Amino acid sequence: MFDFMIVGAGFAGSVLAERLASQDDAKVLVVDKRPHIAGNAYDHYDDAGILVHKYGPHIFHCNAPHIYEYLSQFTQWRSYEHRVLASVDGQLVPIPINLDTINRLYGLSLTAFELPDFLASIAEPMENVRTAEDAVVSKVGRDLYRKFFKGYTTKQWGVDPTELDASVTARIPTRTNRDDRYFTDTYQVMPRHGYTRMFERMLDHPNIHVLLNTDYREITPFVPYREMIYTGPVDAFFNERFGKLPYRSLRFGFETLDRSQYQTVGTVNFPNDYEFTRVTEFKHLTGQTHERTTIVREYPCADGDPYYPVPNADNAERYKRYQALAENTPDVHFAGRLATYKYYNMDQVVAQALTLHRRLQSRKRIDAAMPARLSVISGAGLRPSAVSETGD
Repeated sequence: MFDFMIVGAGFAGSVLAERLASQDDAKVLVVDKRPHIAGNAYDHYDDAGILVHKYGPHIFHCNAPHIYEYLSQFTQWRSYEHRVLASVDGQLVPIPINLDTINRLYGLSLTAFELPDFLASIAEPMENVRTAEDAVVSKVGRDLYRKFFKGYTTKQWGVDPTELDASVTARIPTRTNRDDRYFTDTYQVMPRHGYTRMFERMLDHPNIHVLLNTDYREITPFVPYREMIYTGPVDAFFNERFGKLPYRSLRFGFETLDRSQYQTVGTVNFPNDYEFTRVTEFKHLTGQTHERTTIVREYPCADGDPYYPVPNADNAERYKRYQALAENTPDVHFAGRLATYKYYNMDQVVAQALTLHRRLQSRKRIDAAMPARLSVISGAGLRPSAVSETGD
């Protein structure tokens, strides 16, 4: 008998498996339909011996010390600050937009003190920012929107930005200094030996059993367990009762080149040219030294593995109906991107998993204390039957 069956061996499932096994002495079965652990963070050495991320680049960054310290139990880290260039008007310029981006695009020599006034002069402030287009135009105007965001967003999501929620582009910063780092988090690191190795260590516990190449629905009738933690698509769990929740997917074009370096930064965005959105060179991320290099081009598409929930009002409303079902499904806990239909960074998924574990621990403490509390109540002169009549 397993205490928990965990569906999915990505961040949410693996963190919960580790915590339940090591902290609560729970017997855990982790089931994944893929032939590997680590979910979308899975990395491996390709035929050329270069460490690549099978499902596109995954760059770890966070501000929370407890998340960093937790994962540090399972990996050493390599410092890495991700930088991205965008191919715009025949130039490669920094993205997020910063002082150098503006000066190079427009042939200016603005200072950091002058840039806010320049951006204010081209912005189109709006009283109601509703769409992805509104979120950008209201901050940096239409020309920069067309150069950096309109084409990229349309390729990424398959619809015009006016049909997407403002949250899609609202979180993209604009900087008034020369900081060209893609992220500004306190911790910007990569697992020194790769994500898969980190997951292997996380799941290396005698109380954890891992079953790959397996659909959990095929084994639930035969494997006894008390509770389930589900990290797959929430609509699939309920057999798409309210219709399918749409996702955007990605197709990856890997290419190994007979040169030591292909581009000067980890990722180059192509908002206006080609069918792909960006090119990533893995050796920047991993720090690997090799005479050859492997790159990946990302082609957004409608079909394939679910990556990005499509953010609009209709989908949000549909998810609420699934959420209500999930909250009223006994002995099943839903966690992770797919189960909660939200796009989370890796650190956010870890935080969510740790929070769920604490909640499970609290419930366990309450359950363990119940007999003692009942005896105190009985000792106060109440008949046991009176307790049962009102307690449940």
